[in-house]
Amino acid sequence: MKVKICHISTVHHFNDDRIFYKECVSLSNVGYDVSLVVTHNEDCVINGVKIIALPDNSSRLYRIFLLSFIALFKALKTKSKLYHFHDPELMVIGILLRLMGKKVVYDVHEDLPKQILYKKWIPGMALRNVLSSIIALFEKFATLFFVNVVVVTDDIAKKFNPQKISLIRNFAILNVIDSIQPAPTTSSEKYCIIYVGGISKIRGIYEVIASLKYLNFQIEFMLLGPWESEEYKTHCQSLEEYKFVNYIGNLPLFEVYPYIKSADLGICLLYPAKNYITSLPVKAFEYMACKKPMIMSDFEYWQQIFQDCALFTDPFDSIKIANAIKHFHDDKVYAEKVAKNGYSMLKDNFTWEAESIRLVNMYREILNGN
Repeated sequence: MKVKICHISTVHHFNDDRIFYKECVSLSNVGYDVSLVVTHNEDCVINGVKIIALPDNSSRLYRIFLLSFIALFKALKTKSKLYHFHDPELMVIGILLRLMGKKVVYDVHEDLPKQILYKKWIPGMALRNVLSSIIALFEKFATLFFVNVVVVTDDIAKKFNPQKISLIRNFAILNVIDSIQPAPTTSSEKYCIIYVGGISKIRGIYEVIASLKYLNFQIEFMLLGPWESEEYKTHCQSLEEYKFVNYIGNLPLFEVYPYIKSADLGICLLYPAKNYITSLPVKAFEYMACKKPMIMSDFEYWQQIFQDCALFTDPFDSIKIANAIKHFHDDKVYAEKVAKNGYSMLKDNFTWEAESIRLVNMYREILNGN
């Protein structure tokens, strides 16, 4: 009989890249009976994973104080041997599961205390600092109850007990990407740059659009992902250079890659927020897997990790961004060299195929233990 495991998220979509495609599908492929309790319109089975549907509601208070307990009830009905949750707001639920004698894993996607410092819905920096400190303390307390804490970067790992840590990074699924064909281009005459991910102020999209006015060649900027808000969307659309933007929309994971493959250059110009400067951006690895050169923020950590795979520039300076785009446009030999460097580095060091082995080994160790 297959060992039952249950993943839980009240925040992410059912087809989240990391939770569903990478972790749940990988675990199902090696023989586990995998359930995913997540917001969806119906119970179903997708790619061998049992989707257990939660009602959708955009209210943060509803999600934290009611949906969390609905998720707990549905998760318990799976009668799993291990419960793996993905949202900080589910830490209380994780503690309850552990008090019931269940094995519980906490998957830390982001550095939450740092992330809190940039949440606009929390009024005032003083309050954000206080909440950040409280959450940091509670997170350390909560992890005392869990059998393992999964982290995505070495920097996040430093916050927790090293005896409980598993570093499982959020890299691209290379064998899938290699098999995907490029999307048809809208014009072979246009130089196409692309950004994939959440479209928000802190991701530097406005500055990239503004940079396009300094270029003296035909350009297209493909945007794929959800807008942070209608306000920010309107702000970006107010630029005259928005006429060069081709907004594709928010697509499922595997529908994104054809567009990256059809582009000439990937963009990853995040602001230097505390939770970004030592991050490992998923989009960078996806550009590398699609054999594209990149322009990235000039964070010291990123320059060390991606040193031969990108040009680095100030994400606030549209003229410097334009110069970096122009460099790749004008020097095709250099662009191809950088793209090859990126693909080679990713293939040797940064694939989900390698990380999935770490995930499976972690599970076996936990489930075979006491």
